[in-house]
Amino acid sequence: MSTQPLAFPVDRRAQQGGLVFLASLLVFFLSSILLYLMYAFWRRDDPQSANPLPLSFIASTVCMLGISVLAHLSIVAVRREKRFRLMMLLTASLLGAMLFMGLQLWSLSEIIEQPEYAISPHKGIVGMVIVLAILHALHVAGGVIALGLVTARAALGFYDHERFWAIQFSATYWHFLDAIWICMLTAFWMTSGGFQLPL
Repeated sequence: MSTQPLAFPVDRRAQQGGLVFLASLLVFFLSSILLYLMYAFWRRDDPQSANPLPLSFIASTVCMLGISVLAHLSIVAVRREKRFRLMMLLTASLLGAMLFMGLQLWSLSEIIEQPEYAISPHKGIVGMVIVLAILHALHVAGGVIALGLVTARAALGFYDHERFWAIQFSATYWHFLDAIWICMLTAFWMTSGGFQLPL
């Protein structure tokens, strides 16, 4: 009788690793948002606290929600063995992810161009907004790379109704990024001048 432990299937080990990865990211982002809120409360009398957020943050949020919907629909497509639909959904998700990155860069450039930021770029909540948005964007960049790999592997026929964990994890990761971004945006909105519509 063998004394070696039974090996988990590859997907099972990947699922466990993926969950540990998401849990560590959750702790990182929640602690970052909490620290931001504490800092913003401490600096609440700064003139920068009244600065409005760029409206492109709203557009990027809508884009990110769309990516999550497309990623979820790709799971449905792979479970039903709809390969063409799967490819279309994954490609649309990938293009949406790149659009999100572009919108985030646009938003950050709008913040940096504010006169108050030019006076003191090293302090205030504006700098913290930029740091948190960049941290989130770096994780989004990882999601873009993962979506690209999943899309390429789907094109080569690597997934079917039984083996599609990479697609499922990619969708879960985007749902996670959605939730984190909405928490961040809410924290930014509560501690700044909010969104001001052009007249």
